[in-house]
Amino acid sequence: MDCALLLLSLWALTGTASPQPSGTCPERLLGEERKRTCPRPCKVDKDCGSKRQCLCDGHCGLSCVAPGRTCPWPLPHSDKSEARLLSPTHSFSALLEVRCKPGFALSNGLDVTIRRCQGDRQWSGDEPICTEASLPEAAAVPTCPLPEEVINTFSVQGDAAVGTSIRYSCLSGADIVGSSENFCQDNQTWQNPHPICKSVYCKPPREVEQGYVVAVQKTEYEVDFDIHYLCKKNFLLDGPQKITCLTNGSWSASPPHCRARCLIPAERSRVVIGGIKRWPFDVTDAMVPHGENVTFFCKHPRKQCSFTATQTCFDGKLQTPACYLEPTWLQFKLFPHRLVSEIEACEPGDVE
Repeated sequence: MDCALLLLSLWALTGTASPQPSGTCPERLLGEERKRTCPRPCKVDKDCGSKRQCLCDGHCGLSCVAPGRTCPWPLPHSDKSEARLLSPTHSFSALLEVRCKPGFALSNGLDVTIRRCQGDRQWSGDEPICTEASLPEAAAVPTCPLPEEVINTFSVQGDAAVGTSIRYSCLSGADIVGSSENFCQDNQTWQNPHPICKSVYCKPPREVEQGYVVAVQKTEYEVDFDIHYLCKKNFLLDGPQKITCLTNGSWSASPPHCRARCLIPAERSRVVIGGIKRWPFDVTDAMVPHGENVTFFCKHPRKQCSFTATQTCFDGKLQTPACYLEPTWLQFKLFPHRLVSEIEACEPGDVE
């Protein structure tokens, strides 16, 4: 395909690059995209809570977006066009190329358009409609060549025709090193050298107590670099096992926590763990992992029956419910069958 056609499509979709820093992200222009449902506006990540980040979302500007959300893929089959991803996945900020099949063209005369996965899980722009091309192709306008590495690195605004200018913006959202504009001269050469995109790095994430980082220790990490986490023995990983350096210089998620086991706060009464009624001393180390539910038996204040109350282990802390009373050593030794955990359960109507 003529490079000029691809550049026209990219120009028509201003703002379809990956998330950009706040200095280059456009203001919200809701009137231009009436079908959009823009996520909540923001300025920094802390405006968005723990599961979303403050990212540039095209005409919606800086918005609270979950980077992992995806857009519909694959698209429904069409006899007039073909769609293919220009990005590894169909998640937020991914680029999608829709190309008309031979003999068909879009309403603007081009045969290809580029769409971007937005924060509302929809591809940018209206659904491309390819119709039969009835007019002969216009004579080619002289243009200046754009190397493939430039097309793969920048979003270019303009058509690269002789006598016109183009503007560059980094697809990665990084700052430009060099001139952000260029002019196509009459001899079909560019007035200035093409710029480059400043490299983006992530700072080292915080360390995880009672855990290990499975990665080379660096002062900064490249985009797409993965860090893996492991917990020490008897600690449970709570959070992502892997985080990735994103193109905006932040990590895909906050580091996890390594949560401690809990000692079962009962010795002479059976409890229910994992649906099984057990004596605490029969459980390994008399401990349960983080997040495990432990059900205790409580005596009815007026009747000779028992009811249950459940507590959850959280990072080494597990408390008994207020109704639980630990049997004495004499009760445990002399009257084991009268322990609260061993007597008949109360009827549902008896429990207050």
